[in-house]
Amino acid sequence: MKAEHVRVALGDRIVLSDVSVTVSTGSRLAIVGENGRGKTTLLHVLAGLREPDQGTVQRAGTIGVIQQELPAGPAETVGTLIAGAIRPSVQALHALDEATTQLVDGVSGAEEAYAAALEAATGLDAWDAERRLDVALAGLDACTDRDRPLATLSVGQRYRVRLACVLGAHHDILLLDEPTNHLDAAGLAFLTARLRQHPGGLAVVTHDRALLRDVATEFLDLDPSEDGRPRLHAGGYPGWQEGRARLWASWLATYEAQQAEHERLRVAVTEARDRLSTGWRPDKGTGRHQRQSRAPGVVQALRRRQDDLDEHRITVPVPPKPFLWPDPGTRPGVPLVNCSEVTVTGRLSRAVSLDLAGGSRLLVTGPNGAGKSTLLAALARELDVSTGEIKHLSEARIGYLAQETDPADRLSPGQRRRRHLTALLASHPNLLILDEPTNHLSASLVDDLTRALLSTTAAVVVATHDRQMLADLSGWPMLRI
Repeated sequence: MKAEHVRVALGDRIVLSDVSVTVSTGSRLAIVGENGRGKTTLLHVLAGLREPDQGTVQRAGTIGVIQQELPAGPAETVGTLIAGAIRPSVQALHALDEATTQLVDGVSGAEEAYAAALEAATGLDAWDAERRLDVALAGLDACTDRDRPLATLSVGQRYRVRLACVLGAHHDILLLDEPTNHLDAAGLAFLTARLRQHPGGLAVVTHDRALLRDVATEFLDLDPSEDGRPRLHAGGYPGWQEGRARLWASWLATYEAQQAEHERLRVAVTEARDRLSTGWRPDKGTGRHQRQSRAPGVVQALRRRQDDLDEHRITVPVPPKPFLWPDPGTRPGVPLVNCSEVTVTGRLSRAVSLDLAGGSRLLVTGPNGAGKSTLLAALARELDVSTGEIKHLSEARIGYLAQETDPADRLSPGQRRRRHLTALLASHPNLLILDEPTNHLSASLVDDLTRALLSTTAAVVVATHDRQMLADLSGWPMLRI
């Protein structure tokens, strides 16, 4: 699969511009960038689900696609999905049986037909198709009842069935958009192993940094660059991080150099103009002829300086601002919050006691529904407790990031999440309470966030299911609910 010079516009907004990428056998490509940069759009263009406004896409072999949103038709069942996934293998085996019969019967040309049918069935590993599907369904904890209508399954259950069908179908190319959605730890482990073992090529869009680290070897970064073109980074996740940092530093240095040169020329014009009004005049008593002979030179110098300024252009776009984390300078050990035997009826049954002070770290874990979000909301004064008491001491300045934010504007979830996080940090909180802080954020931004969490003087409480963040914060004290 090869895309060249792809351009896509939505109304007056250019989503993709001059994107070229190849996905071939052995490719392990991650498509990355901030929300709204066109990652899903590019995946749809590669899959043939959307035609580009400009550019070309060449495809060869079979393509398996997983989209974020997978509606179910009224007549679709688990069995119809499975049948569709294994249909090429069933057809290949049927063709091989027919070719075998013709070969036995001595039909003219049967040898060539048999060789072609055998090659097709072997390429699909058709004899193993049913078993592969069963293994994928079990590995993802997906529904195996062939008669079950898809419309009666939950969104997560339906998603796992479709993902199992794609993974088990022996496609040449896999195109996966957020494939870790709706998967538990066992399902994530199965997906990771299957993608690493996939004999063909794959391209993936995901916010799951653990999957990116474990699977991807190349990164196509759609974020803004100095020349406006996407960048392809080799070397896996570390290679992408290093290459991204290096390119940004070069971009910033070039921009600052052009700005400095423009300022130097502006100052030169100002100085020349000052000389024209006062500086060229000779001392008192000097004759008029001498004054007249010096004036043209000063005027010409000003014109030259002005021409230099007019000709100078800042050709480099303004680099994006890095994620800023203003540290509050909290004194280590200063008491901030005391929580004593707290419960919330119907939401947090286990009584929780804890103390938070400057520099404190706490990682809150536990299964869904155990009350992690409830505890964090109570600590942030967003929820009343049923029993126990939470005391916020005089120096406590709390910054609270809820698991989801109210969609009150036209921003994407990721853009909205970043805006809320930036506003929260601008208040210089000395106690950060973060509920699933990686939700909807790009991998590069989460890396910046994690580094800041590890070094800030503020007290930090985090609840997360993010595998990479759990690994990064594994040295923190843990409260399991």
